[in-house]
Amino acid sequence: MARAGITADRLVEAAADLADEVGFEGVTLSALARRFGVKDASLYSHVRSLHDLRTRVALLAGGEMIDRISTAVAGRAGKDALAAFADAYRAYALERPGRYAATQIRIDQSLVAASPAFARTAEVTYGMLRAYGLDEPDLTDAVRLLRSTFHGYCALEASGGFGAPRDVQASWNRTIDALHVLLENWPTTNARSGEAN
Repeated sequence: MARAGITADRLVEAAADLADEVGFEGVTLSALARRFGVKDASLYSHVRSLHDLRTRVALLAGGEMIDRISTAVAGRAGKDALAAFADAYRAYALERPGRYAATQIRIDQSLVAASPAFARTAEVTYGMLRAYGLDEPDLTDAVRLLRSTFHGYCALEASGGFGAPRDVQASWNRTIDALHVLLENWPTTNARSGEAN
């Protein structure tokens, strides 16, 4: 590719593609420079550092992921919304492993606050959970439960960590059933006493 064709957006998209091919940790400026047929130094006019590039990949991936999720949950509520959310999350994690890994990195809070993708993620996730009648601090606790469950399941599935003969899809469906029951029967927190009701 000609050097003149490089833009920050094209560079980030190429980095995201590379992440899916070789893993997020394999994304380096040298690897991208080779892909574009330029010297490493020429990329610094588009990104400040490898950390900056990886952060941009994370923001790109986060936007792609929430686009899928919000499309899936549109017009749904309760268990239907939860299942659609979970299925879209899992599909993205398995189909775009490098991009998905990028969504798990810690990002500077000022960038998170300024990101439309993160705002939409919070809006869609919290909106789905409010349908279960949850308020803070239970909303945050439920978000953390869902994220850790989905991430753990996807990570184990992607690495071949489920060795039992039970169908992985069947177990996933049961996981969603169990999460739905839990969310419907969430042990809400009494804000004044700090005790569970």
